[in-house]
Amino acid sequence: MAKVEAGMAGNVWKVLVKEGDKVSAGQDLAILESMKMEIPVTANNNGNVTKVLVKEGDFVNDNDAIVELD
Repeated sequence: MAKVEAGMAGNVWKVLVKEGDKVSAGQDLAILESMKMEIPVTANNNGNVTKVLVKEGDFVNDNDAIVELD
């Protein structure tokens, strides 16, 4: 199981996947908003979303897990 982590602190602006979705490496999973910029959080490899760990409006810190993939 792989965890996809936030690359920087910010608010979760949009969650683009749900549990059970099949994703490809490089696919955007969520969008963070920080300092008026939108920062995509992308999958590092192919897999299935087993758990979405955040919801829109949540605040995350750098390296917080966003999504779990199998």
